Amino acid sequence: MNIFYYISRIQQGIEHISDSFWSFFIKRAMGHCGKNVMIKPSTSIFKGLENIYISDDVRIARYAVIYTTKAKVYIGSKVDIAPYLKIITGNHRTNNIGHFMFDGDINKNPNDDKDVIIEGDSWFGINVTLLSGVTIGRGSCIAAGAVVTKSCPPYSIIGGTPAKVLKFRFTIVIVR
Repeated sequence: MNIFYYISRIQQGIEHISDSFWSFFIKRAMGHCGKNVMIKPSTSIFKGLENIYISDDVRIARYAVIYTTKAKVYIGSKVDIAPYLKIITGNHRTNNIGHFMFDGDINKNPNDDKDVIIEGDSWFGINVTLLSGVTIGRGSCIAAGAVVTKSCPPYSIIGGTPAKVLKFRFTIVIVR
């Protein structure tokens, strides 16, 4: 084995210890965090922890970015998320003359921030982006690189930029 192999193993060990330590505090700061939830706080960013609600058996891989402002993020049980997930619940106000967007979100409209809901039994490929107001139906699969701007029905396979339903995992007869 070469030296780079050993350096990589040491880095993985340090990351694991850091994740275990910080996960303890981050999970307790969330609105709700169920059992058997895996997050990677050493490489991820979570803003607005009190607005994040996660059910049981959820895995969120490295480099996730979850930004919540006034809206909430709900993640159902049995959800598997690949690296580089991005969830953004808010938007800047763009129709306020004389106010620079750079100066912050003073006087935001209620429609500027909307909940993001991920129903259970869903799978997300790498580098998926979920924008404000989206609901991912139960049992859905989101393809790598998808930018989801609209809600999708249960058991759908979604992909593209902007994302759209490509097909369904099951027929309506099977789902009932």
